[in-house]
Amino acid sequence: MKKMNGIFVTGTDTGVGKTIVSATLLCALRSKGIDAVYMKPVQTGCRLHGKRLIAPDLEMVSSLAGINPSEKERQLMAPCRFRMACSPHLAAELERRKISVPEILRAYAWLKKRHEVVIVEGAGGILTPILRQYSMLNLMQALKLPVVVVARPGLGTINHTLLTLRELRRAKLNILGVVINHAVNERKTVIEKDNLKTIERLGRTRIIAELPFIQEL
Repeated sequence: MKKMNGIFVTGTDTGVGKTIVSATLLCALRSKGIDAVYMKPVQTGCRLHGKRLIAPDLEMVSSLAGINPSEKERQLMAPCRFRMACSPHLAAELERRKISVPEILRAYAWLKKRHEVVIVEGAGGILTPILRQYSMLNLMQALKLPVVVVARPGLGTINHTLLTLRELRRAKLNILGVVINHAVNERKTVIEKDNLKTIERLGRTRIIAELPFIQEL
């Protein structure tokens, strides 16, 4: 079996639970003795601590996985950080900075060289722009990693998920499957149950897992 150097975790939208799924994958791999590490190439909505921008997703995943990277590695795990909580391209423009794709690729290469598996989490959905003419999907193509799609369980998820899967296939990316994440505490109905079956059937994929709502998070 071909060695897997990493996994790219994307979503049908923002707020679907990509970070929780990334943390789950990281913890699962590390529990099996696999040296796995997390990466968030572009992080918006960072908080300022002194002169440093703190990447919230990186801190959350590190805490859940019980890891404490060095300052150098922590910087490479989230190389592009912005304060404004918005699309990466806009955050960069508002802060008069430019996102460097080569810098992201160098950071990934550094992490890949020193760890068995890198869990890379995208920002927003796959067509979220990083630069004006460069999307998250373009970055996924550059990294060439197999993809896990995170989706909501409820109304509207069929369309969003199928469109995401279609674009991933057009980009010739390897889709590992879909994770359904219950980001809100809602009672499961016949709609949610059928959505999972429909996504598998029409999306020609599999539901890898269904994560329950976790109040503590």
